[in-house]
Amino acid sequence: MNECPAPPPVATRAVVGPDSYLTLHYRLADLGGTEHVSTFDLSPATLQMGSGQLAETLERCLLGLPAGERHVFQLAAADAFGEHNPRLVERIARGALPADVELKENSLIEFAAPNGGAGFAGFLRELSDSSAVFDFNHPLAGKTILFEVEVIAIM
Repeated sequence: MNECPAPPPVATRAVVGPDSYLTLHYRLADLGGTEHVSTFDLSPATLQMGSGQLAETLERCLLGLPAGERHVFQLAAADAFGEHNPRLVERIARGALPADVELKENSLIEFAAPNGGAGFAGFLRELSDSSAVFDFNHPLAGKTILFEVEVIAIM
């Protein structure tokens, strides 16, 4: 007489790991209720954990989450995009700015790196005839944020 085979292992629910490929909806808002980005009314986002597509601090919130659940995380500035650094606010003479760049207050201006590396962006806070004040902090630096996420699938 043959023995019955051992039962197959119970399937464990997949959870987000450090190298998971995900489909998800997410929203970033500040405590004042201003929404800064959201995919909930759009197509979901897909991303590879650890690839830099999402800030590392936000990725840490996703670790261990199963598909099909919605969570809201409140992150202090230091745990989200860092504190606002006043040394990253600079006044630049208009003559030193590229002539082909359209300058409008309250807009994000892209700058090329001097050595041909990855560019960077600054938020144009103030504009006068002679200079422009740029803030090179992340737009959410210094703010407590709400990170809402719904993991749709883990691959």
